[in-house]
Amino acid sequence: MDNLMAGRLQMATSLGFHIVFACIGMVMPFLMAAAHWRYLRTGEERYKTLAKAWSKGVAIFFATGAVSGTMLSFELGTLWPEFMRHAGAIIGMPFSLEGTAFFIEAIALGVFLYGWERVPRWVHFGSGVLVGIMGVLSGILVVAANAWMNSPTGLDWVDGQATNIDPVAAMFNAAWFNQSLHMTLAAFVATGFAVAGIHAWQLRRRPGSAFHLSAMKIALAIGGVAAILQPLSGDLSAKDVARRQPAKLAAMEALYETETGAHLLIGGIPDPETKTVSYAIRIPYALSFLAHGDFQAEVTGLDAIPDDEEPPVPIVHYAFQLMVGFGMALMGLALLFFFFRWRRPAALQDRRFLLAVALATPLGMLAVEAGWVVTEVGRQPWIIQGIMRTSEAITPMPGLAISFYLTTAMYIALSFIVYWLMTRQLQVINRAYDGQLTTA
Repeated sequence: MDNLMAGRLQMATSLGFHIVFACIGMVMPFLMAAAHWRYLRTGEERYKTLAKAWSKGVAIFFATGAVSGTMLSFELGTLWPEFMRHAGAIIGMPFSLEGTAFFIEAIALGVFLYGWERVPRWVHFGSGVLVGIMGVLSGILVVAANAWMNSPTGLDWVDGQATNIDPVAAMFNAAWFNQSLHMTLAAFVATGFAVAGIHAWQLRRRPGSAFHLSAMKIALAIGGVAAILQPLSGDLSAKDVARRQPAKLAAMEALYETETGAHLLIGGIPDPETKTVSYAIRIPYALSFLAHGDFQAEVTGLDAIPDDEEPPVPIVHYAFQLMVGFGMALMGLALLFFFFRWRRPAALQDRRFLLAVALATPLGMLAVEAGWVVTEVGRQPWIIQGIMRTSEAITPMPGLAISFYLTTAMYIALSFIVYWLMTRQLQVINRAYDGQLTTA
């Protein structure tokens, strides 16, 4: 395994694990705050217990997110020194601000965890909300730095050097808003449905449990709203990518030839050798409309992209299809949830519905992972779009394959520890709430 492949795999593995921890760390505080709000309004003990239980989950994922995030910050410097030599001064602002948000989040989390009966109840509630706000802000700032890699602004690139650097313009680049909106909604979808799925499975095993039914409703409500809004965000992102990164859009859709009135593909198996796509469902003119708002608009294909600047089409296309497919499935489940809650509340405890929610547990996280594959692999061969190639940024340090294997082993071990801690917490809750039923 050469250095470039080992470095890319290590970064992909680190990001793949960290993004799960980060998504949960961003959204779980809002679930916790929602349960706390219900307790303050109703006085029902189960909501207080739910808020406390979820706060322990927040603490666990806050700690693991800090570990994995620290690993990533070191990897940026050790694996990609040439990138950081040029980009460090440009994207340093969002990372510095993210550090500030992280410290505020840590303080607010401490107040919430240890503030029960010690601080005024609305101050206590506000600290929980602040944890969520700072978590989301941290995510937005990191995504803004990544968006700069897709849409580099705030500098002049002259003779291989960055000059006239404007960190504010770099942070608020052309891609930051669409990427941040799409990623934030994705985090709410993924976490909401993951939490709902866990409680739905427990509700199947413990029919009528007031605790798990309340938890599932809160998680599905928050994740469901985000799932319904996500296609709108996706449309904005697609139009943005069509303008700035036509090669990425062409790879997403496996569009090998530039077309006027381009068809949208659902599924399909692309063949890079013959530059064809088999077994796809084609929707006439839909891609032109989605990309440019005009059914007859021209969409740039891979034939207009130099061969050495083409992304790996099959990987990007399959990842895009998975992201969209999982997202649409979760949106459908969200609409069903809201219909049941409005017209048939009893159906929320139907075993078939609970099974569907339970089976959807990993879909949001898988969609997030697929989306990041589209974002990062779709930009290749560039680490900074149009400016620096990934191959130019990798460290010459030998032995990266060993580093990749050790890092992967660490993340796997960390994941097992998190799984054990969360399972243990769930067992404690079940022992406390077994036998408590509801007719809600």
